[in-house]
Amino acid sequence: MTDIGLDGVYDDDNIFAKILRNELPCHKVYEDEIVLAFMDVFPQAPGHVLVVPKIKARNLLDFPSEQLGEYMKRVQKVAKAIKKALEPEGISMFQFSGAAGGQSVFHLHFHLVPRVEGALLKGHGNIERADDKELMRFADAIANAIMDA
Repeated sequence: MTDIGLDGVYDDDNIFAKILRNELPCHKVYEDEIVLAFMDVFPQAPGHVLVVPKIKARNLLDFPSEQLGEYMKRVQKVAKAIKKALEPEGISMFQFSGAAGGQSVFHLHFHLVPRVEGALLKGHGNIERADDKELMRFADAIANAIMDA
């Protein structure tokens, strides 16, 4: 889909909408009535998770402000689980709004990327697909950390 601006029309056929409708598979980390969190299959670093709200919003600027608090609580919950499960030295949290802002999938999502001092990130839009067994291992570890919290 071509970006038609920050106030553009939501595309029901974007990849995250299809994942939310169970039309495409994912390595699920967490799900409730507000979000679905799953492993990025083209990670910038091992353990990279995406947290996607279940409502239709192209980006943070389109998201209903009265629901932002509940969404961000889930982003934090997943980030804490990543920290507990994977013990990274840090976590980078990214949200891109609009094509010029770096957004490539036009459904709001936060990237949670575990970091190790000195390790370089693969670029946003990395085309190197991760191994499914590794993704399942990360997803299970993070999901278990959420359940143990």
